[in-house]
Order: sequence, then C-alpha cells, then structure tokens
Amino acid sequence: MQNTNTQQTDMATKNDIIVGLDIGTTKVCAIVGQLAENGKINVLGMGKAASAGGVSRGMVANIRKAEIAIREAIEEAQRQSQVAIKNVFVGIAGHHIRSMQHRGTLSRRNSFEEIKQEELDKLEQEMQYLALEPGVEILHVLPQDYRIDDEDGVKDPVGRMGVRVECNYHIITGQTAAARHIFEAVKRAGLEVADLIVEPYASASAVLSQAEMDAGVALIDIGGGTTDICVFEDGSIRHTAIISIGGDRITKDLKEAFGILPEQAEIVKINYGSCYPTESMKNEVVVVPGLPGRKPKEISRFAIAQVIQARMEDIIERINYEIDISTMKNRLAGGIVLTGGGSSLANITQLVSYHTALEVHIGTPGQRLGKGMVDEVRNPMFATGIGLVLRGFESTARFDVPENTPLVRETLQPVAEATENVEETPQTEEKATGKTGLFGGNWGGNWGNVKFMNDIKNWMKDGEDFTNES
Repeated sequence: MQNTNTQQTDMATKNDIIVGLDIGTTKVCAIVGQLAENGKINVLGMGKAASAGGVSRGMVANIRKAEIAIREAIEEAQRQSQVAIKNVFVGIAGHHIRSMQHRGTLSRRNSFEEIKQEELDKLEQEMQYLALEPGVEILHVLPQDYRIDDEDGVKDPVGRMGVRVECNYHIITGQTAAARHIFEAVKRAGLEVADLIVEPYASASAVLSQAEMDAGVALIDIGGGTTDICVFEDGSIRHTAIISIGGDRITKDLKEAFGILPEQAEIVKINYGSCYPTESMKNEVVVVPGLPGRKPKEISRFAIAQVIQARMEDIIERINYEIDISTMKNRLAGGIVLTGGGSSLANITQLVSYHTALEVHIGTPGQRLGKGMVDEVRNPMFATGIGLVLRGFESTARFDVPENTPLVRETLQPVAEATENVEETPQTEEKATGKTGLFGGNWGGNWGNVKFMNDIKNWMKDGEDFTNES
C-alpha cells in the first residue's frame, strides 16, 4: 500500500491525473481519471452525492446545499483514489446556454509566407470582443472550417499560403451569474475551478466517435433537470441547445398522477417504467406502499407507461425543433445518440426513432475507459463526468501546464483543511494571456475563454459573496 500511494503522489506532480465534477440537478459526481498510454482513461475513484435541492434545471440554485453535495462527492472520490483533490474541471449547463455562428476574417500582408498557428489564435481571440447582452459572456469559441482566398472547407490552414483567411466560428454563451454560483459553491467546498466546460461537449467526447462526428450526428444527453443537445457534421460542432426538462420531470409527473411520494415515483420509473404502453401491461400491476395507516396503492403498468410516454413525447418535440433549426437533419448519417441517466428508460430508442425518423442508439463512455473502476462508470449517467476528465486532459496538453502547477494535492488531506495550507501558484504573464496555464481553458482547439475565466477569478478575489441562497 505504501508503494501504491507513493506512485500516485509522483503521478500527481506530473499532472497526469484530472478530476471532473458534474454538478447535476439530481446528483453531483466527481471522477478521478488518469491518462493511459493508449489515450483512454483509468478511473481511480468516483464519488457521487444527491444534489438535495442545491441544483435546479442544471444551475446552482442554493450554494450552501450545492457545497455540501460537492464536498460529499469529492471526499468519496478522494477515499477511493487516495488522491487529494485541488482543482476540478466543472460542467456548466442550464437554459441560459446559447449558441451562434460568426465569421472572422484575417488579411495577410505576404501571401508567400506560411500561415502560422499564432495568426489563427489571434483571429480567434478577436471573437471574444463581440457585443453581447449585459450579463452574458462567451464560454467557448469553436472553429468549424476555414476559407483561404477562394478555397472553402479547409480544416487546418497551418502551413498553407494565402492572403485572406476566413473562419466560421460556433460561439457558446452563458450567463455570468450562473457561472459565479458554480465558482462560489466549488470555492466553499475548498476547491478551485480549473475550467468551465459546457456539458454537451463533455458528454460528446465521452460517447461519440470521430467517425460519427464526421458523418453527422446529434447527441442527446437526457439528465435529471435538462436535456442537452449538440449536433455535429463534418467533424465540427454545428448547433448547441439545452432544454430545461429532464428525467426529474417524469418523476414529478408520476408523483402527481398517482399521488405517491417522490422517492416511490423514482423507483416506479426506473424499475417499471417504459416509453411504450403495450396491451400486456394492462394486466400488470405495481404495488406501492401507502402512507402510514393507509392501504398500499395498485398502479397499472399501462398507466405508468402512458404518463412516461406523454412527457417523453414533449421532450422529443423540443429535440426535433432544435435539430430542425440546426438545418442538419437531412445530413445526420449517424442519426441520434442518446446518453445520460434518462436514456436508460425502457424502449426509449424506439420512441425517439419513431418521432424523429432517425436511427437511434444508446451511447456509453465505455469506449473511452481503460482500467480501474470501469464497471462502476460505464453507465450513460456518467458520460458527462468522464467527458470532463477527457476535456481536462486536452486542455492541459494544449497549454503544457508546468509541473509546479498541481492539479491534485501531493498528500491526501481533508479538503477543507488542505485548502488553507496550499499556496497559490503565481500567475505568470503567459497564463494571463491564455498561452499557458489551467485557466486558459481551451480544449479541443481553443475552446475556452480566457477573458471569461479571468473575469470570474477577479470577482472572486474582490470578496463579493452571495447573501441570498434560497
């Protein structure tokens, strides 16, 4: 045991351990991942805790309750992995997430010089200064494809020649206040946010193959409080949306329809629910214990399926709308990939396929997992957590994070106590400009927003606090 701990300590100082923190409506999940030589993730530990009212529709609603859930999940992840966690890559979701398209142009003086990555980085940074509504910030700037002079569809302009370089960008925005709530809850739990990552992209990295993204595919992540959508085509992201309805709405429907407790409704949904009512279900009855002093309730499985089907059709209608406005529906050779906890409902693929006229299958993060707690996190409900770990590795690899900027603590201590003793790594000038360091946050190719992260950090340093947590 002594040798194992020493080995993990050494790995921690080499920054090959990343922690993803999925702050969901129904659960908070922390996953400790180590990068294997084959590019897969060895899961060293996993902790989860009920959100218990701290998160609503994918956004932190009660900071104190969210903090408690984060601490519980982190402590369990630390216990299993024997890694003391310092920084976390956190997912951000909610109905406030929006996407838009924008085109940037770069005019070059010398057409005989090769195009350099620095020029593309500068062009991308200019997207950070787009005029937005008050209280809205850019989260990610995603290059889609380039045009060099008269040539369209260029994927990688570096090393080529030309005078005029244009790029189509997919830009993701979110509310500053929603991000602040996340930062505050994580800070109170004794941790630091290494980067904020929009959850659909994290899930996509965990369950989609490059072939699917090239062919055209819509990823639908059905979580507890939201349904996240992202559409890929020709290897690039084309549309992003988050619907503020998820699996907990189905649970609430069952509770109201049959007059049962929320805990009972959740059990009924998971163990006896289906998206398709069949004739055989009319003869099947589910017995639910009554309140103290009252008789048990008998509920028809046919009626349960009817309630679930009605709500799922509502969600699918909204999914269809988002796919339609993406203008990609006729180019989705890869169909729809469902993931998230809500994708576990019986017969969900048949119902979604029927209403979308697309091929549908369930996506799990199993293909991205190496060794460790593989069976425990193979379930689609952990797709976002695994994806956050993957995106964290992409971010740190791109910016070549120095070894003296630890992602995890060198010794295992209780989170709250260790935070007080950890010295902050001085922020270099390069880090502030986004050329290196954790808070650059660019993953998958300049996907982060240095300005947004720095604005949040400055706000935290000013000592501003939340007084209303209800």
